[in-house]
Amino acid sequence: MRLAVTYEKETGDVFQHFGHTETFKVYDIAEGEIRGEQVIDTNGTGHGALAGLLAMEKVDALICGGIGGGARNALAEAKIVVYPGALGNADENVKAFLAGELSYDPDTMCSHHGEDHTCGDHEEDHSCGGHEGGNCGGGCH
Repeated sequence: MRLAVTYEKETGDVFQHFGHTETFKVYDIAEGEIRGEQVIDTNGTGHGALAGLLAMEKVDALICGGIGGGARNALAEAKIVVYPGALGNADENVKAFLAGELSYDPDTMCSHHGEDHTCGDHEEDHSCGGHEGGNCGGGCH
């Protein structure tokens, strides 16, 4: 199994906005243990193309923070299981996942995506309260 996490390289934490993640940390899992890991740069790939990138990397599941409906759909089409709403250290989240104790919220959603508004560097047209530290004040958790 291959498990990816939206990754904040500077802190080692789960990055909180799927569509703006610059890197994924990908873990190779076998027999319930981490057998390898690597950090993959998204090379500026945004929102829709990220699911394709993960599919090319043969990822089976994704742990992330906030994620919009379009990204969820694209990941579902790629048969990638999503565990949104995760917080904290990426490695610790993966260990919790392997132990069956991952703390996540399946209902976590970037609710402002797909609507007619802009959020700074989004294509939409509204103000969502900023993105300090990768967080989006408009529904990305």
